[in-house]
Amino acid sequence: MSLKTVRMKSLVNKVVVTLFLCFISPLLMHAQEIIKDSVVAIKAVEPSGKRLKVDGVVATVGDYIVLDSDIDKSFLEISSRGGSIKDITRCQILGSLLEDKLYAHQAVQDSIIVSDAEVKGMMDERLNYMVEQIGSMDKVVKYYQKDSEEEFRTYFFDVLKEQKLTEEMRKKIIDKVEITPEEVREFYKKIPTADLPVFGAELEVAQIVIKPKLTDADKQKVIDKLNAFRKECKEGASFATKAVLYSEDPGSSKNGGYYKMTRRTPFVKEFKDVAFSLAEGEISEPFETTFGYHIIYVEKIKGQEVELRHILISPTFSPDALKEAKEKITLIRNKILNKEITFAEAARTTSDEKETRANGGALVNPKTQDTRFELTKMDPSLYTQVSNLKDNEISMPFLEDNQGKKDYKIMIVTNRIDEHTADYAKDYIKIKDLALKEKQIQAIGKWFDAKIKDTYIKVLGEYRDCPFTNNWLKK
Repeated sequence: MSLKTVRMKSLVNKVVVTLFLCFISPLLMHAQEIIKDSVVAIKAVEPSGKRLKVDGVVATVGDYIVLDSDIDKSFLEISSRGGSIKDITRCQILGSLLEDKLYAHQAVQDSIIVSDAEVKGMMDERLNYMVEQIGSMDKVVKYYQKDSEEEFRTYFFDVLKEQKLTEEMRKKIIDKVEITPEEVREFYKKIPTADLPVFGAELEVAQIVIKPKLTDADKQKVIDKLNAFRKECKEGASFATKAVLYSEDPGSSKNGGYYKMTRRTPFVKEFKDVAFSLAEGEISEPFETTFGYHIIYVEKIKGQEVELRHILISPTFSPDALKEAKEKITLIRNKILNKEITFAEAARTTSDEKETRANGGALVNPKTQDTRFELTKMDPSLYTQVSNLKDNEISMPFLEDNQGKKDYKIMIVTNRIDEHTADYAKDYIKIKDLALKEKQIQAIGKWFDAKIKDTYIKVLGEYRDCPFTNNWLKK
């Protein structure tokens, strides 16, 4: 069966296109610069001595400037993230950068606080990811054409701080926007019938999860192993080396288990409680989280910030435990097939997954917070399990292995919504979302109109001929 993507025409198309232009800017990385007394041209030189093109100031917004190279960097960032730049012009990129500068400038005026600790936490997280993707910090520095890691970190700190100011200012504007059911109705009524969006095929699915049981012996093996590492490291062995060799945390093992965190860093509570209870140089006892068992070594404490390394190991399920879990879920499936119990009742009484158990096993779409999953946007692992199921057909038991966490599952499609033209009653949540986004765009537009009038803005050279959406030229 061929699947069409959602078609947006006329007014709805305008909403989506405008949204792209309004919200693309967080993907673009550009350095924060403070305006000098005069417009300058910066001659960029590579370490080899080769002269690159002259980099000039092309615009100023309040206390910020935009360089010609910022536009080039934005194109580079879009491409590096897999986006297409085919239909994006330099004028559109500049317009987006000008918006970011105005957001950041006004955030400062409105006394929106972005702490250095928060920015450093963001930077460490991004750098860990970038090093993992590119291969080394030296390659990251070279990629951004900086002469040293120190120079790159200073540059990247300013980039992220401006980006965070931009996000907080935009959030402040749109968080005030609310929409009533009557406004949603009016939004829907003003869309011509021929231009109503077509929503793709959707499924509602439910699952029952049986988790294999870990024995005390299984857990003790891991605890003993971590205690052995702890003893060796106390006697002089490298904790970082142990993490590289043995840690099962994909986010940190390559970097020797390293993390920098504050109490606001989104780690599980058990991990943060242990991390902030340790003194500098101390190694924790083994402790458990939902991910497995850890030990933590605190390298440095700087005020409210902790630099640490950790090793994560998950217990290994025995063949008997896996066999027992499979037999249990197979028995549940047979009872459902024999009409002894419904799928929803079985989920409520037997499933080991508390997040879905109370709702009869129904999965909630994390992107929309409702129970519908659009086929073309469904997670591939979920799509593989349910795409071929007929209505009310129960899947065969299957083992899901997610970073060492093994669960047996059965799934069912509880409802199938075919591709259809938007219907107010059936698609109210989606229509409300479109209506709210349009209202948010209108609020942002009014904000720009007002702030552009009150802010020093200057666009230079050929960019004065750009067909900007906002009145940056104050004509």
